[in-house]
Amino acid sequence: MARLFGREVSRSELAARTGAIEQVAGARLMRLEEGKESGVRVVDVRTGSGLRFQVTLDRGMDISSAEYRGVPLAWRSPCGDVHPSYYEPTGTGWIRSFPGGLLTGCGLTQAGASCTDEGVPLGLHGRLSHLPAEHVETWTEWSGDECVVSLRGQVRESVIFGENLLLTRTVRVGLGQSVIRIEDTVRNEASGPSPLMMLYHINPGWPLVDKGSRLYLHTRSTTPRDADAEKGTRDAQTFSEPQPGYREQVFFHDLIADSTGFAAAALVNPDLMLGIFIRYNCGELPRFTEWKMMGAGTYVVGMEPGNCGVLGRAAERAAGTLQILPAGEEQQFHLDLGVLDGEDEIRGFLDAQNLH
Repeated sequence: MARLFGREVSRSELAARTGAIEQVAGARLMRLEEGKESGVRVVDVRTGSGLRFQVTLDRGMDISSAEYRGVPLAWRSPCGDVHPSYYEPTGTGWIRSFPGGLLTGCGLTQAGASCTDEGVPLGLHGRLSHLPAEHVETWTEWSGDECVVSLRGQVRESVIFGENLLLTRTVRVGLGQSVIRIEDTVRNEASGPSPLMMLYHINPGWPLVDKGSRLYLHTRSTTPRDADAEKGTRDAQTFSEPQPGYREQVFFHDLIADSTGFAAAALVNPDLMLGIFIRYNCGELPRFTEWKMMGAGTYVVGMEPGNCGVLGRAAERAAGTLQILPAGEEQQFHLDLGVLDGEDEIRGFLDAQNLH
């Protein structure tokens, strides 16, 4: 049974009350037409719970705009959903086409700071977010009285004489539900081993992020990236009003997994009694980075689970933490990204996940 508009509804009851399920929920392919966004394919997804989000097919199947009952969930940059043809791959050129959004993928062979690794120059956060998806399909499937809206596509990062990684991404959300389930499989289709770096750059913004909001974690330790972050370590999980001239602070949190091997984090605005959470397999994504940016206009908190940090591939290799995917093998990643609505739901989740 799906819970829709305050009541439990069976498949037959829904069919009797609608001409098509798209009246309530579904996935619809669209194309953007203005400026630097022109040509970008988008899948617009509605779940019937009030959750609505857009998957940008030409940007690594990222999740850009997202809202819940009219409340925006993610920070949006002035760049917009820039077409990948405008991508600047060197140095920090990535930020010229970073839309923010609910989820931006960083990878597949580089994530984090620009660097040179074994003679190869690598730009900030890699190419994944600027690669178009192929073989895209969307479908709505019933199993008894349970219904799931799904979409799937493939994104390839490849170069002659080098890497050939194929990402297959499946995004699922249940009818009447507010949890986005992401299942990623990366397969190395090259003849030799390849670096594999995967970081999920999740970007809550105002009004979820506001003075009084809090990031809830279950962590062993918190390590500041640099001197700027060190000054704010005690306040890493709380947020202020926007500040002109604010310098970003980045923290590395060592999260504690539960008995099933999953870790979680939640950002909650107590005035709205609304929050957003992530839950993921800590064996697949053992690292968690917080990007705290309280700047005027760039007012955002990054919740970033990954199989790597954000110092770049050269730093990972030097530390002995760079993941290498052998030829012909696969690595899977599982992530839930959802909304917490109301005091009971927020408190229940925080208590269940031991977040504080």
